[in-house]
Amino acid sequence: MNPEATAPRAADPGLFGPDSVTWQLHGDPVMWIAGVRALYLQALHPRAVRGVMINSDFRKDAWGRLLRTANFVGTISYGTADAAEAAGARVRKIHRLLGVDDPELLLWVHCAEIDSYLNVARRSGIPLTDAQADRYVDEHRTSARLVGLDPDRTPADTDELDAYFVAVRPELAAGEDARVVDDFLRRPPIPPLLVPARAVIWRHVAALAYDTLPPYAHELYGRPAPPPETVTHRLVATANALRSIPARLRWRLPPGHILNAMARLGPATRPAPFKLHRQAAILDGPGRAQQLSDGGDSTRWRRPG
Repeated sequence: MNPEATAPRAADPGLFGPDSVTWQLHGDPVMWIAGVRALYLQALHPRAVRGVMINSDFRKDAWGRLLRTANFVGTISYGTADAAEAAGARVRKIHRLLGVDDPELLLWVHCAEIDSYLNVARRSGIPLTDAQADRYVDEHRTSARLVGLDPDRTPADTDELDAYFVAVRPELAAGEDARVVDDFLRRPPIPPLLVPARAVIWRHVAALAYDTLPPYAHELYGRPAPPPETVTHRLVATANALRSIPARLRWRLPPGHILNAMARLGPATRPAPFKLHRQAAILDGPGRAQQLSDGGDSTRWRRPG
């Protein structure tokens, strides 16, 4: 009998795996705030948001759309490679059928998401070095491929990501469609019994997501934001409050990607942002790699001394 035929197959780590920045970052609850920020930012591209308005019923099925997006991100972050590839194939098929597979628009959506995830994570106190931030952007050339983009034409580090936003800035505007998205995010339709929760919880989340946008976005929307240091302080406080909810309780929410990944790969693969601080000394080189992010700090992960 062939020994290789009877040997157990190694568990599939997926497209990123436990050693990636993505693995440690995407399990943090602050990613929900980052996701709302991404929606605000994406709405500022008139052609991109027009495609959403024409082809989507997000106003009637807003929560379903948000959960489907979260499911996609969870699948490509923590699912098996086969599951991630299948999810990407479904997205590409939908884009083709709806005629929204223009690479220029897909690139805008991708960059707005990655910038939002990275910006909010760092400002919330997660200790990403500059080298780790670059690695995160590079990792997500994989997610760019899944939605139909050419990875070689997608930003590979934070400098390239910043350059992309400088180049695209003249195309951005807060037109009628963006105003609809803004109004929706501030007051999403919900059942009457949940109206108090919207006033107390969602309004705070949406306002914080808006406040973390870059200054040019505030100018386009025509609503000022508090000073950056005030926003960062509120973001850190909110993020740490969310992190105080036991992770295993948070991760039980459907569809349970992280718990499934830990069951597949073992408890040592549990994602935790503080692991990034430990990895920096091992994985990063000198110079820029050793610099801490200046985008926010948290007593939970502050470097001692």
